Amino acid sequence: MQKWQPGSNLQPQLSAWVMRVRLVASLLSLISVGLISSRASAQVTPVPVPPTLPVPAPLRLPAVPRPKLDTLVAIVRPPSPWKTAFKATFNLNESALSSNWRGGGVNSIGLNAQVNQKANFHRGRNSWDNEADFLYAFVANKDQGYRKSLDRLFLDTKYGCNISTQWNMFGSLNLLTQFAPGFKYSTDANGQQRAQKVSSAFAPAYVTAAYGMEYVANKWFKIRLSPLASRLTIVGRPQRFVGVLGEQPYGVKLNHSTHFELLAGQILAELDKSLGSNMNVKARYLLFADYEKLALRRIDHRLDASLTAKVNRYINVSITGILLYDYDQDRAVQYSQGLSLGLIYTRQNLQDKK
Repeated sequence: MQKWQPGSNLQPQLSAWVMRVRLVASLLSLISVGLISSRASAQVTPVPVPPTLPVPAPLRLPAVPRPKLDTLVAIVRPPSPWKTAFKATFNLNESALSSNWRGGGVNSIGLNAQVNQKANFHRGRNSWDNEADFLYAFVANKDQGYRKSLDRLFLDTKYGCNISTQWNMFGSLNLLTQFAPGFKYSTDANGQQRAQKVSSAFAPAYVTAAYGMEYVANKWFKIRLSPLASRLTIVGRPQRFVGVLGEQPYGVKLNHSTHFELLAGQILAELDKSLGSNMNVKARYLLFADYEKLALRRIDHRLDASLTAKVNRYINVSITGILLYDYDQDRAVQYSQGLSLGLIYTRQNLQDKK
């Protein structure tokens, strides 16, 4: 080792020794790090790798065939509580004669029209029946002019409550009147034709309220028994009919327009029956008895009937008739009848039992 001498320069020697120490320290550090990492790797337990499972094949469902259009199930709505029926007939008759026709007769044209509409509601024990019936006919003869032959307007509404399979309690209100003026034709002392007015539109008009029991025998026949009924007779300006019908036209006093029968009894029977596939008979009978003037000759009776035969879908032959006895109108029986060929149209959502 070189001895230190005063005044000598040791800086290069110290630098060399520092470099040697640093190199040794670096080697020792590397050796220690290697030993530590080897010990740590020796202590770690290897984790077993799970075996690889096979991937299952995708599940394939069988194809479902689409339903055909003709196999689709329709949605059925519940039946409506309303049952309706409509019928209209229009009959025209005409005759034409030449001026030299030796068989006699006159040229004429006539029309017969009838419209009937029903609308009935039924739910549970309750029912509500409504009907409108219109009938009008006229004939026009040469040199005689227009003359009315049939005229009727009937409106009826009834509420019923079932108490058994065939009996109902009911309350009803109906109107019976006419459309057009009516005349009585006669010949005066000079042989001239004269026409005297005996009725007019809604003159007379009968409004009847009734309460009682109804017996329903079947789909085509029923009868109402009303021990309590009231009727209002309406005649506007009755003095215009005094010259033909007397001082109390239709039971209405002069300077009055109504006649009220407060306590009375009524029977109303209805028949609507199909006779085979091409024929129908319909009838309505009405009896009215005023308890205040109860007598056999004062009981009013009215029968309206019609028989219709279908030639085909739109052509029909019909005969109609009215039989009437009203003590306040006339002391004798009145009747009216008509036979016609014409058109018919029907529409309904109800079926009658055969």
